[in-house]
Amino acid sequence: MERCPGAPRHSPSAPQPSPGHPGPLLRSDLLILLRVMGGGSAIQPCCESSLYHPGLVHVRVSHRLFGDRCPPVSLSCFQTPRRIPYEEAVAQEFGPAQVGESFGPTWETCWFKVELSIPPAWAGREVHFVWESDGEGMVWRDAQPVQGLTKEGEKTSYILTRSLKESEPHSLTLYVELACNGLFGAGQGSMIAPPDPDRRVTLSKAELVVFNRDVYELLVDLEILLDMAQLLGEENQRSFQALYTANQMVNVCDVTDPSTFPAARDLAAAIFSQGNGQSQHTIHAVGHCHIDSAWLWPYEETIRKCARSWVTVVHLMEHNPELTFACSQLGLTPVPRQAQQFQWVRSCYPGLYARIQDFVAKGQFIPVGGTWVEMDGNLPSGESMVRQFLQGQRFFQEQFGRICSEFWLPDTFGYSAQLPQLMRGSGIRRFLTQKLSWNLVNSFPHHTFFWEGIDGSQVLTHFPPGDSYGMHGRVAEVLKTVKNNKDKGRVNHSAFLFGFGDGGGGPTQKMLDRMKRMSDTDGLPRVQISTPDQLFTVLEKESSQLCTWVGELFLELHNGTYTTQAQIKKGNRECERILHDVEVLSSLAVAQDTAFQYPASQLQHLWRLLLLNQFHDVLPGSCIQLVVEDALQYYTGEQGVWLGGHSPVGAAPAWWGWGGSSPGLPGTLVLNTLSWERSEVISRPGPDGTETLGMSDLAVALVSELLTGKYSAFPSPGEVSDTCFWPLPKEDGSVTMENGIIAVCLDTMGHLTSLQLLDSGRSSVPDGCCANQFALFDDVPLYWDAWDVMDYHLETRKPVTTLLKPLEITLAGGLRGSVRFSLQVGKSSTLTQEIILDATCPYLRFLTQVEWKEAHKFLKVEFPVQVRSTNATYEIQFGHLQRPTHWNTSWDWARFEVWAHKWLDLSEHGFGVALLNDCKYGASAHRNVLSLSLLRAPKSPDATADIGHHQFTYAVMPHQAARVGGAVPVSSAEDRPEAVVVRLYEAHGSTVTAWLQTSLPIKEAICDLLERPLAQGRLPLEQRGLRLSFTPFRVLSVLLLRSC
Repeated sequence: MERCPGAPRHSPSAPQPSPGHPGPLLRSDLLILLRVMGGGSAIQPCCESSLYHPGLVHVRVSHRLFGDRCPPVSLSCFQTPRRIPYEEAVAQEFGPAQVGESFGPTWETCWFKVELSIPPAWAGREVHFVWESDGEGMVWRDAQPVQGLTKEGEKTSYILTRSLKESEPHSLTLYVELACNGLFGAGQGSMIAPPDPDRRVTLSKAELVVFNRDVYELLVDLEILLDMAQLLGEENQRSFQALYTANQMVNVCDVTDPSTFPAARDLAAAIFSQGNGQSQHTIHAVGHCHIDSAWLWPYEETIRKCARSWVTVVHLMEHNPELTFACSQLGLTPVPRQAQQFQWVRSCYPGLYARIQDFVAKGQFIPVGGTWVEMDGNLPSGESMVRQFLQGQRFFQEQFGRICSEFWLPDTFGYSAQLPQLMRGSGIRRFLTQKLSWNLVNSFPHHTFFWEGIDGSQVLTHFPPGDSYGMHGRVAEVLKTVKNNKDKGRVNHSAFLFGFGDGGGGPTQKMLDRMKRMSDTDGLPRVQISTPDQLFTVLEKESSQLCTWVGELFLELHNGTYTTQAQIKKGNRECERILHDVEVLSSLAVAQDTAFQYPASQLQHLWRLLLLNQFHDVLPGSCIQLVVEDALQYYTGEQGVWLGGHSPVGAAPAWWGWGGSSPGLPGTLVLNTLSWERSEVISRPGPDGTETLGMSDLAVALVSELLTGKYSAFPSPGEVSDTCFWPLPKEDGSVTMENGIIAVCLDTMGHLTSLQLLDSGRSSVPDGCCANQFALFDDVPLYWDAWDVMDYHLETRKPVTTLLKPLEITLAGGLRGSVRFSLQVGKSSTLTQEIILDATCPYLRFLTQVEWKEAHKFLKVEFPVQVRSTNATYEIQFGHLQRPTHWNTSWDWARFEVWAHKWLDLSEHGFGVALLNDCKYGASAHRNVLSLSLLRAPKSPDATADIGHHQFTYAVMPHQAARVGGAVPVSSAEDRPEAVVVRLYEAHGSTVTAWLQTSLPIKEAICDLLERPLAQGRLPLEQRGLRLSFTPFRVLSVLLLRSC
């Protein structure tokens, strides 16, 4: 074969062509050969193997990366099932260990003591300590963490010295803390499979090596050049320049003679120094390390993941002062990503945290996000989202002297249409994410745009066009960032987040070195190390031509997360309610008795537990069993929200001066913590656990017109006799019930065959149809088991028809009537339901208990209704939105499974039917059928997901007028004990003026979501109280400062 001019000297020998003859060597062959010689992967592995022969081994540049090697003087270890601090670990007794040995099982920790001695002959050389294992490690030196070690994150060495000096210690002791899990946990067979409890990790390397920095730099040069040659294409002359330059470099370079390297590198520098034109797209590269606060590993392991990742980032910053790093979770881990992660590092690694604070002050370590954790963007309540921002922004202000100006949520499963208003109210006008690039059906039309919420608030939003938050700084990635940008011509700047993520890891030196070579190189976009503020500042200047997206940012994937792990979702809803009630009652107690101490610190702790569990892999249920167990403990354990929240509530009678003195009613007190008047049946448990009417063991009675913030004693039966009614059985086994507001008929299967709103005369169930129909679906996603429910599951619908116990009357009337029945669901699950109608109640309740034993099944309940509307209404945070009931477009049918909070509704003018629930989120409305998603049964990453006992309640309510609203949170101010915060919102979508009246002695009122004065000043106090103006769905925080 002829050799073209400049071809590698190591190509097969052949007669030389005449000078200037191009030769027949193909461009693709040359690319492959150069990659083989550089040690990189070839474009086509099959071609590489055909060109490879043993004689090429000695010319592989990568084989010269490491020089001499030296084993440790000694290697010893001890193993523990606990995650213990350094001080405790080094005091243990260590036993002999050796390379090649395996350690485990999963979640154990091995501490290694490594005695090293650097040979004197290595003077002047760069020396690394190399450690390779299947687990995640941390190097400790002089009692401080200094380097994270993760093979999957390309971090397998710790630099001991960049040039060994005689004055430096040649003998030293390191400790390596090895977690017996990988970067992505310990999945058995696949990443998202349940963890293998018996997995062991192998220590494959532990040695000192001489690192040849000049070889490394040469390899990075070759990598960039060869990627340019391959990816710029044959039509681009820069592609050929890069190829021929790489070819010349190999000819010039003798890998056995380092003195030839500078000349080879000069050739590469000449290419890299050819600058771009002014119109070239600018990429803003920001270091990043997405660390899931819990996912395929438990919360406790995340703390160490943060430390491993952040200490590596700090080490990189010490040697690369241009490096910037965006971090968003404050308390869980040592990386400034969100408040929870910062708090974890602060508590467990104070030395590292101090170093982080130093780099925050220098502007390199950049707190972003503004929330306590990177929460789920759909399921938390409006008040929970406010507290995410309140706790997060306050932490950043206290620890770093500033609040965040960017909301940073790259990896949650959709974004509520109320978020823009909550961001703006929290001092944030910018938003970054990339998750909508995962859409399964429709490609989102923008990467940079204004996002408008349901109230009209707008935030500047950016999706990194590379569609990732874990770039590696490669040529292919920067080219994709430009090519994929859907807002070309509108803006000429975009974000590029680089670093290993999800399981931690963060940026590497090689990523930085790649991008340095691409900073201003003709043929490639301009790449500059930047900050989020610098990026958004220039986007704001270019924003005049940007488009606006109105409404929710719906992710067309992962919609199974609205239902998976039902117990976590139930705990979230219940704890949100508990904390609301505790704050209301505590605030009223302070108003009644100034000596009462508002439990501020206790409530902050409980809120932070709840906010932590709202992380975007915990509340959605896409986590392993260990995380589920931790989350439920945070809800119901001895130190959890449930018991912690009930502690202050237990003192309520004392606060209100209620001593339970009424005859026959010791200690009975009824309080209404909602924001509207109520008349409803209540129950009081008796000592034997039975349920009876009247005032006996388990009394059921009516409390009339319980005003907000007022209380009442249990009434006597005589006070409510006019409201009694009785269920009526029929010959065919069906039962009718009527309470003067609604009339219902139920068949023996528990189906609702008739539902009438008596005042209107309207029937809610279409003729020939049955509501409260259970249906079971096959539920086998393509890959993301706990995350996804695919549209094809709808083709597998099977009505639940196996009756175990027919309908029977369980409470024969009076103030409450109820019936019960039982069904078999699937092969081995059972469902028992009590259907309850109370006196004066406008809705029918369905108290449901399920023994769930299915695998890859999806249980729903369906309500066909006699209503025609092209849109259904769903409650979201502080408001509601509408979604189509038809599937006209791909955007419509991609929403075959959506989320809602406490209700969804289908209405015509003047009449509608609402479906309510106490702990469910998945829902749908197609044509005239309202569906509530009840239970799933995925097997990954938790093989036990949702198996077991479940109890939940839903209700159906026909109505004439609009039925929307919600609780008004009332609490003490975070840092002002003399103040009370009231959060109000407009729930109907209208512009109104309201008056807030209070009996508290108020001297002034200011309003802000973060409890700070607004720019327009204080709210005016008038004789009628506070005059408040609301536009549609506006959320208003009012901070009432008491005068005494």
